[in-house]
Amino acid sequence: MIRVALVDDQAMVRVGLRMILDAEADIEIVGEAADGADAVALVRDNAPDVVLMDIRMPGVDGLAATEQVLAAHPETRVVILTTFDDDEYVYEALRVGASGFLLKSADGDTLVNAVRVVAAGEALLAPEVTRRVIERFSAHRPSEPGEAAPVDAADYVPPPEAIGDLSEREVEVLQLMARGMSNQEIAQELWVSSTTVKTHVSHILTKLGVRDRVQAVVEAYDSGIVLPRG
Repeated sequence: MIRVALVDDQAMVRVGLRMILDAEADIEIVGEAADGADAVALVRDNAPDVVLMDIRMPGVDGLAATEQVLAAHPETRVVILTTFDDDEYVYEALRVGASGFLLKSADGDTLVNAVRVVAAGEALLAPEVTRRVIERFSAHRPSEPGEAAPVDAADYVPPPEAIGDLSEREVEVLQLMARGMSNQEIAQELWVSSTTVKTHVSHILTKLGVRDRVQAVVEAYDSGIVLPRG
């Protein structure tokens, strides 16, 4: 059984999520919370495998709650629920360890698949959603004093200190990951097999010291391996 906790300050949202997930034989709802403080307590007392976490809530918001939950229970997977219309904190949530994000407008099949994917240890990094996160991050990225003029992404070469132990091909794969491409899309782009791409991704995670694909993309932007647009 996949044990799931629902965290959202809107009761109707929680009801809708529960109705969809309760219909699945392999998913069990272990509790609900309406704010971040209750979410932290809920995870402490029930040890869910997956938490569906809203961002904007009164009191302790989803960002702070995610950070607290994962600090105390790193084995728990947190999926951020967002509308993307008003959430300014999605990138920060990924930075503190969320395993991915899910649009509140997603259909039931997408929700169920998201829970199963994350529970299996994978990151929920849907390409179309990833691109929107990247665009938002790039648009709000502050300029540093004395920062050079923007460089076209096609001409950008990461500095050696950012690349570290990554091979040239691993850097290439990571840059494509950061563009929101799936393993299959990367395989087609590089003319290699999906299995080869999966191996590269595994090596990238190990070398960067991150636990999943989402964290690798965050690290790619933070370290300068990938050049933000905007």
